[in-house]
Amino acid sequence: MPNRTAGTQKFAFAFPLLAVLIWSGNTIVAKLAATAVQPSAISFYRWLAAGILMTPFLGAHTWASRQIVRQHLGKLALLGLLGMVIYQGFAYLAGKTTSATNMGVIIAVMPLVSAILNAIVNGEAITSGVFAGGVLSVGGIVFLISHGHPTSLLESGVRVGDGLMLSATVAYATYGVLLKRWAIPLPTWQSLYAQVGFAIVFLLPWFLLAPSSPVTAENAPLILYAALPASILAPFLWMNGVRLIGPGRASLFMNLLPIFVTLIAMLLLGEPLHYYHLIGGAAALVGVWLGQTATRPLIRAKAAQPQ
Repeated sequence: MPNRTAGTQKFAFAFPLLAVLIWSGNTIVAKLAATAVQPSAISFYRWLAAGILMTPFLGAHTWASRQIVRQHLGKLALLGLLGMVIYQGFAYLAGKTTSATNMGVIIAVMPLVSAILNAIVNGEAITSGVFAGGVLSVGGIVFLISHGHPTSLLESGVRVGDGLMLSATVAYATYGVLLKRWAIPLPTWQSLYAQVGFAIVFLLPWFLLAPSSPVTAENAPLILYAALPASILAPFLWMNGVRLIGPGRASLFMNLLPIFVTLIAMLLLGEPLHYYHLIGGAAALVGVWLGQTATRPLIRAKAAQPQ
């Protein structure tokens, strides 16, 4: 038993690394889905399949905790809306009008957005790193989405796909902050299962009202990837990684996501790598790094009232 534990600890870094690699692949899936299946359909099929697969393992346990679920019904519903409907739905919509590389770089600033929202919602201090990193990351994203010509945004504005991906990133960052603030007294998997249930309910009208988009041989692998590795396996790996090496060290692996996405997009989608990807992406990553490492308090937010 000690040898097994030591071995697990030795390779603990593999858990968050594999989770980020799977999520990077899901960004590519979002881009491929743009021409293979309606965003409403893959969003609905994904969570429906995940919910069905989770039911034999979590259905009875979650039902046994129904009193807690009932007490936190509104919070679980909002979490499902932010983390599974808005975040992923906007990502699938974004894939129609922006590149997978852009999507990966924009997602990379999520930890920084989370830190800023944490200061507002949870009363955590705004550090010098968050402030400087925020400025640098915003500059990098502006450089990226303007293709190296920031002043062009004054004339043409932000592209629809990039704007949707930015909105999706803010939605998921808000999800993470609220998840921490509310601390719903349910086991992690039961909480996730309840949120999936709400996501299915929220996605059903969009699915029914959108143009028909049946499952085909072309889009079935994309749906299965989103439903299995991205929705079930990656969260399992991530939660184990956080447990073994801590949330701070695990979050550093998220910085690899835009690198993985860019490499996969180049190899599988043939997306070219331009100078504005390198400069904008590097600025965003350095900004995220500053936000996570420079921890001297700069502005201390007012303590949030417990809920």
